[in-house]
Amino acid sequence: MSDNIYNRQPGFAPAGTSAGDRWREWIDRHSGTFFIAPAVTLILVLAIFPTFYSMAFALSRVRFTGDGLRFRFVGFRNFAKQLFGSDQVHFLGRTEPASIFGTIIFIAVVVAVLWWLYRSLKTATWVGMIGRTISAAAAIFLTWVLAASLLSGNSIGTLYTTLFYVLVGCFLQFIIGTGLAFLCSQPIQGKNFFRVIFFIPLMVTPLGVGYAMRMVADVTRGPFEPLLGILGFQDWVWSVDPWSARFIMMVCDSWQWIPFIFICMLAALENVPRDHVEAAQVDGASSVHIFREITWPQVVPVAVTVLLIRAIEAFKIMDLPNIMTGGGPGSSTESMTLHSVYVWRANDMGTSAAIAYLLLILTVVVCASFFNYVVLGQIRKAQA
Repeated sequence: MSDNIYNRQPGFAPAGTSAGDRWREWIDRHSGTFFIAPAVTLILVLAIFPTFYSMAFALSRVRFTGDGLRFRFVGFRNFAKQLFGSDQVHFLGRTEPASIFGTIIFIAVVVAVLWWLYRSLKTATWVGMIGRTISAAAAIFLTWVLAASLLSGNSIGTLYTTLFYVLVGCFLQFIIGTGLAFLCSQPIQGKNFFRVIFFIPLMVTPLGVGYAMRMVADVTRGPFEPLLGILGFQDWVWSVDPWSARFIMMVCDSWQWIPFIFICMLAALENVPRDHVEAAQVDGASSVHIFREITWPQVVPVAVTVLLIRAIEAFKIMDLPNIMTGGGPGSSTESMTLHSVYVWRANDMGTSAAIAYLLLILTVVVCASFFNYVVLGQIRKAQA
């Protein structure tokens, strides 16, 4: 009996086992490694290596020569140019002078963030405090930029244009997508037809969406031109006003990505146990109460995860502003990704890589903060 037990142990080869059997047994034990090795290799070659190689661009001044590329190490000058140098207005916006209102908002946020850090000292581990300190520093920096630019009546740069697309756009897409999913999860006639219709925009390529929205938003020949004339807006040109152009970009981006929110939330809503809902209806609960107390806690893990995925994707928006406005008027609709592309087209490889890394840092800090302080909190709350 003991011999049988030993024979079942992984890696044990009984006496008399041939070399072929031992080889097949070794392959069987490491089959998982063999299956995952190609994927890991592709990630190393196509993702991780270019990421580190691009750091050499970000820390260098790159010139094209007859023999290839010539690197001259400049340290963090490419980053400093965006934050403090000649490209500060383009990246951060016009930050001088700050108004009294902007200063008050900045001081209020700083006090709130410091108080939050102080309270975290009692419960968080030292690793958690490092993460909270990074999030707090990012919040204070972003608040200062907002207070000195938008809240002081100045123009914003590509940093806050990108955050506008992410924060406002994702919120709008989530509300509309969840609402449509909730309607299609109800016993209504023709809901399968509406499911197909709502999903169509997601199947269109970003390039096609950009040109289609450019034609739709044309105020002189587009489909809304008669309506604008009736309302007295026949002379209105959205592409010459920075904020109207940003809102049009956000609306067009929402048209493409609302179906993603819709299909994910529809799957979550249809998996809510019907017996819980029916029991609440028997007890006389209203539809609003049922959604708040039964449906929403069931779908909140999916909701926050979908919102996180959409936010990561929204940071990379480039096609729509490039096709519809070329980043204009001026650079008001230019995202950080499009900013990096334009600089790259000007053969300034180092600055382009630096902007890409600033976008990477912003995405990681914002999404990691959202995941730790919102996603995990909502999941724990739903499981409680």
